[in-house]
Amino acid sequence: MSRIANNPINVPAGAELKVDGQKVSVKGPKGQLELEVHPAVAVEYQDNVLRVTATEGAANGVAFSGTMRSLINNMIVGVTDGFEKRLTIIGVGYRAAVKGSALDLSLGFSHPLVYSLPEGISAETPTPTEVVIKGVDKQKVGQVAAEIRAFRPPEPYKGKGVRYSDEHVRRKEAKKK
Repeated sequence: MSRIANNPINVPAGAELKVDGQKVSVKGPKGQLELEVHPAVAVEYQDNVLRVTATEGAANGVAFSGTMRSLINNMIVGVTDGFEKRLTIIGVGYRAAVKGSALDLSLGFSHPLVYSLPEGISAETPTPTEVVIKGVDKQKVGQVAAEIRAFRPPEPYKGKGVRYSDEHVRRKEAKKK
């Protein structure tokens, strides 16, 4: 039995949740998100408490109930608080700047990289070597951060590249003569 699905979700005062059959929509101060719940999962909402259970006789209902509970909880957290990922750029001459809805990256290539941000995602550069990606949808924020990191992942010898701020890169020893 999924232990995650057993925990009820308390909906905060700032969020407005609607359950229409298998469709769950959450509206809050930061935005609005919708999710189509898997047919093997039942969702019950009453008195600002949401419960996710597996339907009787469903083959994968127990597995999907925990996943759906986590996705709905992430939607509620996203529309109330939002999500952010921090990236650090390490390397001589490596920098980033936000220009409109695009992120301009100089990562040691012969040309600058321009990454256009998808809808619902914003980026900030508090310093030229730091990028903060913010948004309501946790999956989108993580995907954008991963795509930016993929332009120049950190290399193991000098540690140059784009990395998450909490990421630890194991360094290798250089070749000896």
